[in-house]
Amino acid sequence: QVQLVESGGGSAQAGGSLRLSCVASGDTHLTKVMGWFRQAPGKEREGVAAHSPGGSITRYADSVKGRFAISRDNAKNTLYLQLNSLTPEDTAMYFCAAGAAGRSYLDAHSYAYWGQGTQVTVSS
Repeated sequence: QVQLVESGGGSAQAGGSLRLSCVASGDTHLTKVMGWFRQAPGKEREGVAAHSPGGSITRYADSVKGRFAISRDNAKNTLYLQLNSLTPEDTAMYFCAAGAAGRSYLDAHSYAYWGQGTQVTVSS
């Protein structure tokens, strides 16, 4: 089993930045590709970004390309998401996920393990 704990969410003004972190513990050799997802009230969970263990694979949703950056520190078992140029449309609960199977890295169904989420709220 893998446990995931997110942190770093909060409130920001439009145009601002936040950095999210996700620490993995337990059977960390199972984390494989890890990703960030988000879910706004009344909307489906959306894949934001994904990162392979060695960094050879990164994926971004079109809505965040050029604004968000995913990174990973394997020594610390930590996944990061740098959020820049935030807009109110980025307001959502952000979830960390791990253990992706297959190659649909922005599909929530691909992931076996999930954190509890961290809230990001962007005001205009």
